[in-house]
Amino acid sequence: MRILIVDDEAPLRQSLGMLLGEAGHTVESEGNPSRALARAEAEAFDLILCDVRMPDMDGLTFLRRYRGAGGSALMVMMSAYGNEDAAIDAMREGAYDYLAKPFRPDEVVLTVRKAAERERLTREVATLRAAVGAEALKDDVVAESKQMRNLLELAARVAAHDTTVLLTGESGTGKEVLARAIHRLSPRADGPFTAVNCAAIPEQLLESELFGHVRGAFTGATEDRIGLFEAASGGTLLLDEIGDMPPGLQSKLLRVLEDGHVRRLGARETRPVDTRVVAATAQPLEDMVERGEFREDLYYRLNVVRLHIPPLRERPEDVAALITHFARRTAQKLSRPVSLTPRALVALTERQWPGNVRELRNALERAAVLSADGRLDAVDFSVTDQPLNGNGKSVNGDSNGNNGGSYNSGNSNGVNGASNGVSGNGTYQLKPQVEQLERATIRRALDSTGGNRRDAARLLGVSLRTLFYKLRRYELE
Repeated sequence: MRILIVDDEAPLRQSLGMLLGEAGHTVESEGNPSRALARAEAEAFDLILCDVRMPDMDGLTFLRRYRGAGGSALMVMMSAYGNEDAAIDAMREGAYDYLAKPFRPDEVVLTVRKAAERERLTREVATLRAAVGAEALKDDVVAESKQMRNLLELAARVAAHDTTVLLTGESGTGKEVLARAIHRLSPRADGPFTAVNCAAIPEQLLESELFGHVRGAFTGATEDRIGLFEAASGGTLLLDEIGDMPPGLQSKLLRVLEDGHVRRLGARETRPVDTRVVAATAQPLEDMVERGEFREDLYYRLNVVRLHIPPLRERPEDVAALITHFARRTAQKLSRPVSLTPRALVALTERQWPGNVRELRNALERAAVLSADGRLDAVDFSVTDQPLNGNGKSVNGDSNGNNGGSYNSGNSNGVNGASNGVSGNGTYQLKPQVEQLERATIRRALDSTGGNRRDAARLLGVSLRTLFYKLRRYELE
């Protein structure tokens, strides 16, 4: 085991180091508890031997701060005669055992040996639980690729603890789905799961939404109202798009994460909350920290465990499984069979899916809704706004699906399947064809993001202001 000894008595540190070193352990020691705490938070230790009575910081405070920072090493408290009550209090707060000074060498070795055996059994149980949990998570998250299976195993390990989790990945990869799955597998599963999009609520309302307010806190506050932190107490709160949280609220969020109390807007007193926080973002928070757009201390507090969901284009093995999954769900939703031809499966599998899982799901549901018989071919996933015939096929496409769609167009010159660049109305003018394609692309981006205009603007590579302009221009609002 890797052991850290924390005691202000140098002779004791030296003798314990020699004793445990001869027993085959790797031993580090610190006489200053603050320095020891910094090392314990930054390095991986299996066991910490900590004195109860030390200057500047007692052992119980050390334990609380270490656990509060997410430390998981076993703690054995060392107490001189008369300090046993403090050691027992530490055990009530999660210490593994305590040794009463003066102690015999064999007593120390035996205590450490028992701790090592417990750690070994704990790891075996955690491995088994993670394997079982990963299988359970597959009910919520489709995972055929190795990287997604590894991700689910890690998520299952994290679910068992109250550790703060940061989910990263492109828009549409399934961050909220994974957050819900972690909640369902956690000891908080019977508690509420609450999600809030930090980018969708104006700054002046977000603080009240998160922390609540009291009557008279602002104009229109006619009664006390609890915030999402209190509403999710005993459960999990997902802070989606955390990168868009205003700087002023970032400091208040950090305070809640540090001490577990919220202050309602306009209130004087604080209220305790027992809420696990999962944060999600599609933005590179590290870059935002460097630019001063996101608090560095909050970033490190959120990034205790990071789970990155890869984009769909990097895990093509998952596409076929996702298609099967969504086809089954769509069939249940529409109360009719939904199937795909081999050509449609090939077309969907080869596609890059810039909108990721959300785009794939919406594309399949849209095609199924517009199809007359529920049997989908490649042509049913066209990106253009061509009129459809009674069979759900484009009137400009033949029975083999050779139209101006995105997968297999019989002609590469026309925007809407018209030959030689001629639009459907018989004109050679370029502007109407470009506008028609632009309108269809915007509509497809909105379908892929479930109507989220901010995400749609990112997919299109334009500013949100530009997207709003084009929505008004093309009457797509």
